[in-house]
This record gives sequence, structure tokens and C-alpha cells, in this order.
Amino acid sequence: MAAGLPLSLGHLVAAALATLILGTLAAVAWWAGGLGGLTEWDWRALWFTLWQAALSATLSAALAVPVARALARRRFRGRGLLVTLLGAPFILPVIVAIMGLIAIFGRNGAVNEGLRALGLPEIGIYGWQGVILAHVFFNLPLSVRLILQGWQSIPSERFRLAASLGFAPRDIARHLERPMLRAVLPGTWLAVFLVCLTSFTVALALGGGPRATTVELAIYQAFRFDFDLGRAATLGLLQIALCVGAMLAARRIVVPQAFGTGMDGGEGPPAPGGWRRGADALVITLAALFLLWPMMAVVVTGLPRIPLLPPEVWQAALRSVVMAIASALLAVGACLALALTIARGAGRWVEAAGMLPLIASPLVLGTGLFILLRDAATPQQMALPVTVAVNAAMALPFGLRALIPAAQALQQDYGRLADALDLRGWARLRHLTLPRLARPLGFAAGLAAALAMGDLGVITLFASDQPTLPLKLYQLMNSYRMADAAAAAVLLMGLSFALFWLFDQGGRLDA
Repeated sequence: MAAGLPLSLGHLVAAALATLILGTLAAVAWWAGGLGGLTEWDWRALWFTLWQAALSATLSAALAVPVARALARRRFRGRGLLVTLLGAPFILPVIVAIMGLIAIFGRNGAVNEGLRALGLPEIGIYGWQGVILAHVFFNLPLSVRLILQGWQSIPSERFRLAASLGFAPRDIARHLERPMLRAVLPGTWLAVFLVCLTSFTVALALGGGPRATTVELAIYQAFRFDFDLGRAATLGLLQIALCVGAMLAARRIVVPQAFGTGMDGGEGPPAPGGWRRGADALVITLAALFLLWPMMAVVVTGLPRIPLLPPEVWQAALRSVVMAIASALLAVGACLALALTIARGAGRWVEAAGMLPLIASPLVLGTGLFILLRDAATPQQMALPVTVAVNAAMALPFGLRALIPAAQALQQDYGRLADALDLRGWARLRHLTLPRLARPLGFAAGLAAALAMGDLGVITLFASDQPTLPLKLYQLMNSYRMADAAAAAVLLMGLSFALFWLFDQGGRLDA
């Protein structure tokens, strides 16, 4: 018996997940029949995908360094809240953030209005520059969090020793901070690069055209507009190869332990005065303005119009909530079975199966499932079930990262005692497993629900007559109904954060 569930259940879930991922990839490979179906524009899409991912990662990492340094060495009221808000873009629906960026940087946005008033040339948000801007918006907070952890990993004793030796700020940078950055920045850059490789919604809303088409967007266009399944499958294989290559490169990056251990890690670097104090304040202010201004613009515009939204938006919202809850429950059930099986030492292949969704994008999985199920159901019939299944699968790796350590600790602390008491099956699950794993389960469910709520991926392949709220928001934007789109964006943002909060807090009750 695994901790509360039959050992075979975890293996069954792992086998089903491997079949879903590898089966769809096999269907894609069977349809591809080589790379002969790719056009010149597809190869340009490949080049643009690599170029924009590299540039986005470079800008995000470079801009994050001064922000992380300022946060590491300054203490001010609201600092904890600001650091917490840096994690919000991860569960923020992408289409909502794009709506906010358009409100600030679009043709009629605040930035262009200011440039026109000054007689300066306007900036455009559509095309490659919009894709880069949006990716920096999403990945700057991630980069700041990762680099900030690097600063916090330097023991305080090192900074106290530097102070006793009379180190100036440039000496601290040379002997402590730059070695840390050399260790942390490659991993940060590669993490952002991998995220940008599989970005679809950003390219769909702000890119497009021959000069700003990613591989993901090319898959969508080949499937949705040309109905060329062979070309879509070939592009899917190309996308998988990019992800596998980036993940293999990530495994080669080892962060060295350059500073050893210390008695504490909390004081952080010294806070120099003079012009550096003003520079840190400016950097933090600009970063907060860049991240919060677009969201505030959407809220201010859309919140008063929520009661005026047409009925089809509320229907799409209800559809999204039901699908998000179904995806979250499916993902958490699968995560629990896998984590408990892994905790009993069932073999590394089970954990590897749980990580498989990282190598396939939702569009690739959706294309493969369409190929497999095209004779059994129409695209409209398979739209919602396929979307639920794919969203649950894509959330699995994140849920497993939260559950595996807790499940291993549970097995180590209580496994032998539960076996000695012959506590098995439903009784073990109810009285031991669920109470002890309630918090990571609630977090995993909230994360899965929020990600599914804001997803604008697979549903675009199949459904236009029964849209989810993100797809309905995209349709409103395309119809230039920007006031209704802003209200729908606020509704989507509120529902996403509400689902995350409800599941996360639910896991903390009586845990």
C-alpha cells in the first residue's frame, strides 16, 4: 500500500499520463512524415521564436539585477507586499496583462498620448516590440525573485567581514555580488528563455504577421486556418525539439556553492547612502510602476462596467469556472497518486512521467488529440473535455513540486506507524494523508485552477461558439469593444485570484 492509496494507482496514473503525452506526440510524429512540409515562413517563425526568446531572457535578466539588488539592501514599508506581488504575474491570466499593456502602450494609451503632447514619435505595441515588451513584463518578476534569492543566499557573516575590512560598495560587488551573479544568472536566463519558447497568447494578441510569428502561433495558423494537419504536426515536433534542447541545457547548469554556510542569512548586503540610495529608490519605483500601472489601468477602466457586461460574457465566465475547477480536481487527484507512489520509492520513471508535460506545449497536445479523436467526435464536441484534460496535465509538474517533499516527509514520519496500526485504504487517506497534505494540496489545486482559468491555448483550436472567458475577452478585443474587454479582463483577473485563494485557504483549514 502507498501512503493512503494502492501502489498500483500511482503507476496507473503515470502510465495514463505517459500515454497521453507520448501518444499524442506519436500521433504528431506519424502525421509529420519528416520536415519536408515546412515552408520558408515556418523557418522564419523558428528563427523569430529563438530570437525573441533570447532577447526577452537577456532583457529580463539584465533589468532584474538592479531591482533585486535594491530590494536586497533596502528595507522600507510595503517591501514584503511588493516582493509578494512579484509572484502574482505567474497566476495572472496572460490576456489580462496584455489588455493592461495595450491600455498603457497602445495607440491610444497613456504613453503615446504623452509622446504626442511632447511632439515626439509614437511607439507601437503590435509586432516584435510588443512581444518583447509583454515577455519582459511577465518574466521580470520571475527574474527578480530568482536573483533576489541569490543575494539572500550570501551569509550575513560575509557582509560583516567585508565591513570590518573596510570594503567599499565596489569591493563588495567585486568579491561577493559578481561571483553570485555568475552562478545565478545563467539559470535565470535559461528559465525565462524556456518560458518564452512556448509563449502562445502573447504572440497571438500582439504578434502575428510574417515578421512576428512564433512556432506556437504557426501551429495554430496551420491547424485553424489552413487545416494542414501534417504541417501542424511537423511544427509540433519542432516545438518539442526546442523544449527538450532547452531542458537538456538547463540540466547542465550547476549553481556552485561559492560562499559556504553561515549562522544566518537574513541581514542582506549593506545599504550604502548617497546617490546609491536615490538610485535604488528610483529603480524600485520604476519596476513597481511598470508592473502595477497596466493592471491598475485595466481595473479603473473595467471595474465600473462589470454590471453592464452582456450575457454571453457571464456564460463564458461560468464555463471557465466549471472547467477550471474540473481541471484542478483532476490535476490534484493525479498529483496525489503520483506523489504518494514516489514517496514509497516506486521508481524514478513515475516522477519522470509527471514531468513529461514540460516537453509538450498545450497546442501540440491539442493537435495530437485532434488527430487521434478526429473520427470519434467533432472539434466542437471535444473542445471542453480536451481543454480540461490538457490544462490538468500542464499543471501537474507544478503541483508535483509542491507535493513530493511533503509526501516524502509524511512517509518518513508516519509510514511505519501507520503500517504497524494496519491503517490502510480509505481510513489512511482520510485520517492521515489528507490532513497532513492539506496545505500543499490546496496550493496545488489553487495554482492549477488559476492557470486553467486564464488559459488561452487549446480552446482556440476547437471552440468559437462556446468560448471560455479568456477566448471571449480576446474576441471582444478583436471586435474593438475595448470597454467591454476591460470589464471582462477585470472579471477574469478576479475569478482567477479568487479560485487560487479559495483552494489555497481551504487547504489551510484544520490542516
